[in-house]
Amino acid sequence: MSADLPLDHVHVEPSEPTDGPAPAVVVLHGRGADEEDLLPVAQHLPDELHVLSLRAPDRLMGGYTWYELDTSAGGLHQSQPHAEEYRRSLDLVSETIDAAIEAYDLDADRIGLLGFSQGCITSLGLLLEAPDRFAWVVGLHGYLAESHADLEPDGIEGKPVFLGAGASDQIIPAERVERAANRLKELGADVRYDVYQAPHGIGQQELQDLVAFVEEQY
Repeated sequence: MSADLPLDHVHVEPSEPTDGPAPAVVVLHGRGADEEDLLPVAQHLPDELHVLSLRAPDRLMGGYTWYELDTSAGGLHQSQPHAEEYRRSLDLVSETIDAAIEAYDLDADRIGLLGFSQGCITSLGLLLEAPDRFAWVVGLHGYLAESHADLEPDGIEGKPVFLGAGASDQIIPAERVERAANRLKELGADVRYDVYQAPHGIGQQELQDLVAFVEEQY
């Protein structure tokens, strides 16, 4: 049974029983997808992890979205999150994580984030607002929102962050991901950034690299 949390979700327990709180990965899907979308990625992660895959709050076509896009700066490639909807989703994810720690006996000191596209943008916002809450972050094919680019939070020094981009990504160009990587490096995070010969999706090499990164954290 899934607990009643602020956001609908899928919870997958660790494959091996644990004595006491266990680490977890919180998974945030991309625009138009749902909480099932990234489960095939999460199943490759270490067996001791709880998987908490969240559903974005708003319907979009056959899936869901974390926020609408603000394209006033010049179309999709310059888009930013709609400010109020982004704020709401950041708060909802944060509240859901808090509730899940209690509901599923998660180790609050060993929670990672894995986000793709809008989920990456949301993950990076959460990281910059509260670095101490997260043990590591995997952000794929997403950028750092302008609303958060100038934050200089305590606790981000040495934080393990993996960022992946696609050389042929027509939705979020690699240079937007690279800017996020450079900013996080400026702040002192331990950033691993790679560009893959891929469009707006997670290819086999990217999957292997992100799994290896997460395994290094345990």
